[in-house]
Amino acid sequence: ARVAAMDLGFVTDGGMAGALDGAEAVYNLGVDEVDIPAGPFVVYQGSHGDRGAHRADVILPGAAYTEESGIFVNTEGRPQLAVRAGFPPGEARENWAVLRALSASLGAALPFDSLADLRVRLFAGAPHLGRIDVVPENPWTPLARADMSAEDFGGPLQDHYRTNPILRASVVMAELSRLASGRGQAIAAE
Repeated sequence: ARVAAMDLGFVTDGGMAGALDGAEAVYNLGVDEVDIPAGPFVVYQGSHGDRGAHRADVILPGAAYTEESGIFVNTEGRPQLAVRAGFPPGEARENWAVLRALSASLGAALPFDSLADLRVRLFAGAPHLGRIDVVPENPWTPLARADMSAEDFGGPLQDHYRTNPILRASVVMAELSRLASGRGQAIAAE
């Protein structure tokens, strides 16, 4: 989500801390890895009632990524089309539909009524996202040479099985996490 925000130009000076500094209200689109300080009014739109929802004043149930069609950009910059695997449970809706309905109830209806309409507008503003499965050409910038650190390589994740709200809500992943915790972190041999 952060890379997509950068791709579309939705960035702030100072990163997340800069965005939250002095905010009176926060519209949280499923961000569960950031601690929102006391003070602002928080609307949380997400799928699993995870960490971000615990800080919310209002919760709007949205679909998980498996419950709505979407366009994801991989690490090559290649837009990929994902098709919904199932429908969201209960009152949850596809996230674009939640935002569209909210905008209408606030008297500022967004100018699309369907996912197809939304994509037309998205591709007009970010044409590369409409080129599904095409890797964009980017200029090559060589990396500077530097000495290797003497520190051990380590994984950035403390617990691979609990890295997002869907995994944290899974009984199977909780069991895998428990089993893996006894193995410890492997360090490459010298």
